Amino acid sequence: MGKRLTLVLGGARSGKSAHARRLAEERGSAVLFVATAEPCDAEMADRIARHRAERPADWRTLEAPVDTAAAIERHAGAADVILLDCISVLAGNIYSREEDFDAAERRLEREIDLLLDLHERSPAEWILVSNEVGMGVVPAYPLGRAYRDGLGRAHQRLAARADEAHFVVAGLVLRLK
Repeated sequence: MGKRLTLVLGGARSGKSAHARRLAEERGSAVLFVATAEPCDAEMADRIARHRAERPADWRTLEAPVDTAAAIERHAGAADVILLDCISVLAGNIYSREEDFDAAERRLEREIDLLLDLHERSPAEWILVSNEVGMGVVPAYPLGRAYRDGLGRAHQRLAARADEAHFVVAGLVLRLK
């Protein structure tokens, strides 16, 4: 297939990652799974281990919590599908490393630019997963609001460039485009 960009959005435990894995299994034979989560505590390490166990054994895994586009460019090899899970965790990693919210948003915008540029140059199909965080209450603290706003703008840019966009709720998939 190649060159197709698919954005998969959904809430926590909506089934978005499982849906993205199914798409990758259907669409490619050489899958590069790009993980952005970091094992910052025992519970997160357990989550990461469970996610690893759910992936097919023949998929290559690249752990790239920041500077993700550069890592993909170095390690994509002959992948015909690149599955990045997930943009919202990548954004959280960026925001947690920056003192200034505006600097964090600029860094996130730059990373999105780099990912989109790399997709254009890549022969592979890309599937991007992210948490939709804009449907809940307004966060009570400035960092939460800055993160939500920056991620929402990133989602709009990704959706505008995506060939397909899916929204997953309770394991049900709604195709947006």
